[in-house]
Amino acid sequence: QVHLVESGGGLVQAGGSLRLSCAASGRTFTNYIMGWFRQAPGKERVFVAAITRSGGTTTYADSVKGRFTISRDNTKNTVYLQMNSLKPEDTAVYYCAADSNVGVRKTGYDYWGQGTQVTVSS
Repeated sequence: QVHLVESGGGLVQAGGSLRLSCAASGRTFTNYIMGWFRQAPGKERVFVAAITRSGGTTTYADSVKGRFTISRDNTKNTVYLQMNSLKPEDTAVYYCAADSNVGVRKTGYDYWGQGTQVTVSS
């Protein structure tokens, strides 16, 4: 079992920045690919970004490419999502997730956090 706790959400004006954190506990952190997802009101949860076990490879949704950066600190069992140039359409609950799959994918993650709200005002 992997326990994930997100933090860092909040209210920000359009054009601003936020950094989300996700602290993991339980099984060995480096066994998992880590991802961020988001769910806007009335919409399905969608993939945002993922990072491989070593942190050497990252993958992004087209909607956030160039604005968001995913990173991880394996000494702290934490994954981050730096969000810059935020837009009102980025408003959503953001979830981190852990995946034991061999390669990066956008579905099928094994463990999920409870989510943190990000609201971007115009």
